[in-house]
Amino acid sequence: MTDYFHLNIEREPLLNLSSLSLAHLGDSVYEVMVRSWLCLQGKARVKDLHRATVRYVAAPAQAARFGRIEPMLTPEEADVFRRGRNTAPHSVPKAASRGEYQTATGVEALFGWLYLQGRTDRLNQLFAAMIEEDGE
Repeated sequence: MTDYFHLNIEREPLLNLSSLSLAHLGDSVYEVMVRSWLCLQGKARVKDLHRATVRYVAAPAQAARFGRIEPMLTPEEADVFRRGRNTAPHSVPKAASRGEYQTATGVEALFGWLYLQGRTDRLNQLFAAMIEEDGE
């Protein structure tokens, strides 16, 4: 049985995944991390949790926070980010510019890529740099 919480996919199969597949998974990884962080911050009301989650996971917020981690990326991580960012989007949400949406897609591809490798320590390191300065 596959343990989907502790994956360790080898490099070759990862290279065969599309950037949009990585971003699809990374979007949920990032959102679970945001939701966990918000719960630990003591936000108790569901309405407040939902609004705060949306504020942090929206493309403009992810794009703005990317600058916090960009200098920390290894060359391989930067390549994964660029591959995700350079994927042509099918559509762009009204609340985001094309550039913000593409940057967010790159961040999500990176988070998906790290998750599939089981690199949770690195995910936590990058997430902390992106979000914990806010100290909500």
